[in-house]
Amino acid sequence: MRLVFASNNAHKLDEVRAIMPSGVQVLSLHEIGFEQEIDETGTTLEENSKLKAQAVAAFINDGMMIDGVFADDTGLEIEALGGKPGVYTARWAGEPAANRKKALAELADKDNRKAQFRTVITLIKDGKTIQVSGIVRGRIATEEYGQGGFGYDPLFIPEGYDKTFGELPAELKNNISHRARALHELVKII
Repeated sequence: MRLVFASNNAHKLDEVRAIMPSGVQVLSLHEIGFEQEIDETGTTLEENSKLKAQAVAAFINDGMMIDGVFADDTGLEIEALGGKPGVYTARWAGEPAANRKKALAELADKDNRKAQFRTVITLIKDGKTIQVSGIVRGRIATEEYGQGGFGYDPLFIPEGYDKTFGELPAELKNNISHRARALHELVKII
């Protein structure tokens, strides 16, 4: 089975390929020649995930031998900030280091550091659109720890662990992450 993952993010692509079963070939946007920017104009993770999947599905033609398209959108939802940054996670303050700095600054005087990462995946296959999701709960550290992962990983400590995603080995993170949980749901339906 050949599926297109609607992303050119190398970190995400590696994570997805590591989780998918061996019988599924995951292609990036670059590998199918999709070079357009997809505007994430949705106000929810569900909407943005669907927008991305639909844009790529519209690009695919029969000669490409593609079985389906899937796209994800992920948000960090911090309880004390009313669920922010949520759908704006990647672009909250501009770039990853600024995003982490903003999260720490906004939580500086707060005791409640509960947060969750939530991923929504939209699959378009055989003319059907299906959405699945994955959540990992945890808390935001008081400072950055670790160099691994990407985005908010150096700040997020998943429940049951005392290290951030940025400190955990990639293999372990790939087994417990929000994206992994959503992908496991995806695997059940493909």
